[in-house]
Amino acid sequence: MLSLTAEYALRAMIYLAQHSDECPIPGRRIAAESKIPPNYLATVLGDLVRAGVLQGSPGKGGGFSLARRSRDIRLNEVLASFEPILANRRPCPFGKEVCSDEDPCAAHQQWKRVRETYARFLERNTVYDVSFLRRTRQKTNSPKRTKR
Repeated sequence: MLSLTAEYALRAMIYLAQHSDECPIPGRRIAAESKIPPNYLATVLGDLVRAGVLQGSPGKGGGFSLARRSRDIRLNEVLASFEPILANRRPCPFGKEVCSDEDPCAAHQQWKRVRETYARFLERNTVYDVSFLRRTRQKTNSPKRTKR
């Protein structure tokens, strides 16, 4: 459901949340460790700074850091610049030029529920929720070693 650009933005934000004690972090390091093309990520990071969720510091020793605590950055803030569906700018995915409650396509009511559920998830969850939840799950799902 996420565009590639939105996925890269989210991956960069999660990376910065998980490494906040090391900030600022250079964009090239974020790109390398998050497996994102550096030139592509440079544009995404600039957009995130303009969105107010990242801070950038230029020069040697510079890089990027979260503008606020990861607990205070909602996912919809991160993704709004990259996901037209969140701003209701996306045309009907089923081919209708204008699709609204007044002039719906055949799938409008079902698709509307999907969009609303997606929007609620992004409004309710923060960068912290997805970054540290993932880290916790990775630790708990890893195979346990037993002494022999």
